[in-house]
Amino acid sequence: MTQFVQRQPPRRAPRANLGGTVSAVIRLQNGRLRPARLQLLSITGGLLEIASYLEERTWVELSIYLSSGTVHATAEMMFPMCTGQEYRQPFRFTSLSSEELHKIDQEVTQLVKNQSAKPKLGDLGLRAPRYYLESW
Repeated sequence: MTQFVQRQPPRRAPRANLGGTVSAVIRLQNGRLRPARLQLLSITGGLLEIASYLEERTWVELSIYLSSGTVHATAEMMFPMCTGQEYRQPFRFTSLSSEELHKIDQEVTQLVKNQSAKPKLGDLGLRAPRYYLESW
C-alpha cells in the first residue's frame, strides 16, 4: 500500500463532479457497512452523500464502484455537512495502492474532460438569468 504524506500541494487536485451517480460502501472498524453516493472525487479524496454522518477523523475502509473497476482504499472522514435529510461528508484517502490511484486518476481525468466538453449557456447563444425571478 502506498502511504500518503499530507503536504500542501502547489495547487489543488482536479475534482470531478459525479452528482451521486457512483455508489460507494463504507466499512467501519466494527465491520458494519454503510451505503453512500459519491458526489465529488479527486486523487486526494472526495465528498460522500450518506444517510447518517460519521464522526470526524474516523478511519474507514472505502469501496468505490467506478466504471474502470472497484477501488478499495482507507480513508479519513472529515467534518460532515447537513443537507436536509442526508449528510454530505468529505473524506481524504490515507492509503491507496498505486493501481487504485491509477484507476482514480483515469476516472477523474476522463470525467473532467467530459465535463469541460459540455456546451455552456454562452456557447448556445443563451444567457443565464441575472436574477432568480428572471427564470420565471
